[in-house]
Amino acid sequence: MLHRHSHPVTITLTPKLFLLAEKIAAEEGRTRSELFREALRKYVWERSWKKLQAYGAKRAEELGIKGDEDIERLIDEGRV
Repeated sequence: MLHRHSHPVTITLTPKLFLLAEKIAAEEGRTRSELFREALRKYVWERSWKKLQAYGAKRAEELGIKGDEDIERLIDEGRV
């Protein structure tokens, strides 16, 4: 069985968004596919970052950390 390294995907865009994507891709000298791949990579990265921030906020709340002063105190305690 042959496995492809990429998978074609069809998406639907409004005419305005399509024209904007065309313009940006042309200005940057790349294809729409490259533009959409970068946009998806950025979305995935930002989503992961938000999940990490939410986890950190939850853990800080569980540990009673209320601000930078608490963080600095814990860092200082850890350096002992």
